[in-house]
Amino acid sequence: MHRPGKVYTAAEVRQLDRTAIERHGIPGISLMRRAGRAAFETLRQRWPECPAITVACGSGNNAGDGYIVAGMAVEAGIETQLLQIGEPARLKGDAATARDWANNVGVSPADAGLEITGSVIVDALLGTGASGELRPPYRAAIEAINAAGRPVLSIDLPSGISADSGATLGTAVRADVTITFIGEKLGLHTGAGVDHTGEVVFDDLGVPAEVYDDAAGIPVLSPPPPLRRRRSGHKNRFGHVLVIGGDHGMGGAVLLTGEAALRTGCGLVSILTRAEHRAPILARMPELMVRGVSEGDDISDHLDACTVVAAGPGLGREPWGEQLLDQALTTGKPTVIDADGLNLLASRNLEAPADSVMTPHPGEAARLLGSAVSDRPTAARDISARFGNVVVLKGAGTLVAEAGVLVGICTAGNPGLATAGSGDVLTGVIAGLLAQGYDIRAGAEAGVSLHAAAGDLAASRRAPQPIVASDIIRHLWLR
Repeated sequence: MHRPGKVYTAAEVRQLDRTAIERHGIPGISLMRRAGRAAFETLRQRWPECPAITVACGSGNNAGDGYIVAGMAVEAGIETQLLQIGEPARLKGDAATARDWANNVGVSPADAGLEITGSVIVDALLGTGASGELRPPYRAAIEAINAAGRPVLSIDLPSGISADSGATLGTAVRADVTITFIGEKLGLHTGAGVDHTGEVVFDDLGVPAEVYDDAAGIPVLSPPPPLRRRRSGHKNRFGHVLVIGGDHGMGGAVLLTGEAALRTGCGLVSILTRAEHRAPILARMPELMVRGVSEGDDISDHLDACTVVAAGPGLGREPWGEQLLDQALTTGKPTVIDADGLNLLASRNLEAPADSVMTPHPGEAARLLGSAVSDRPTAARDISARFGNVVVLKGAGTLVAEAGVLVGICTAGNPGLATAGSGDVLTGVIAGLLAQGYDIRAGAEAGVSLHAAAGDLAASRRAPQPIVASDIIRHLWLR
């Protein structure tokens, strides 16, 4: 089975379908039958003793897959209830053909309203074309599915989830398993979608690998290969990261960033922070070079000496932090901007260097945009277009965008990464890679993936205990 290392928007998946049908001569109804069969086989594998199912269908192509599942269940002797939302007469083309076949083998819509009788529910209400607020009949059906307390298999994506953003369209099915076809949808892997999909099963429906040749898609990020070092190398060949931040009471942020940069392999790390943090940081990690700075201090010598700047962890929003950030933004060197560095950019309407990576979480992204983030992919595109740089929008399904275009998504990681200091570690990882020669985009992509992989490794070894940011650092390694 061909599983491309990409995810796709709804429009891109429709293009993949058209390519399979028009260029490779696979009839649409054949693809629908394959999808229905794959869904039915997945149902039997996950719930082999299931005596009865309920299939909920809408009025689009997704319903055609549902009718195929219902028909195969009847033929297999499984008691089958079909809930038809909307008029079945609205089904057209291949979906109508699938409905007629299912009717001929004994499938007919139930007259029981939304009373669910099956021990497993198959969700075939809405597909990739769903957008906007759900209409009342679909909302009611989704709420009935979620209230039933039965296992749910969603076909292609959970109904009520946007295929393009992962946002809910008012409400959405909470699936235990989602089987998706031809191309994995972006919305399955970011935003609220990750809380609704359950296990994601992919089936390419047997289409030729050439179907994917002309599809753009968004690459799924993977950890970078090990960095090669010459045996004659020395620390000055592997870059020098300068971390700027750590206002009163926030020295831990720059410590985590600095340690992560070193553990990622850069040669030297300097930290400019409040003088009160110098001794505690050195007690924890003497390999770091720590300087105490006060308001009004000129840090140009430190900026001249470094390879990469990481500005923002624990920086605060007072004049001390503002003055340091102003100097950091003028170096012309690769810069990673995080945390209060981003908040100061937003509040003071500053420009970021073109050769920079910004790493906002959704709250910081909202401040940069001046509006709440409901559509993560659009937010990432818009911020990177506004600042003309690389943006890493953190969260489940972390997105990387460059100059208005999505260029990567991280599907690794786990909820344990949502912990204090995790973002500071990511800043250090990206800065450490940039210092060693990665360009801005490649460093952001590799850093995001490496950070997620370390978080997964830490979670597996610490379970059932929650992980903390220091655990992520301990499990950083270039594979």
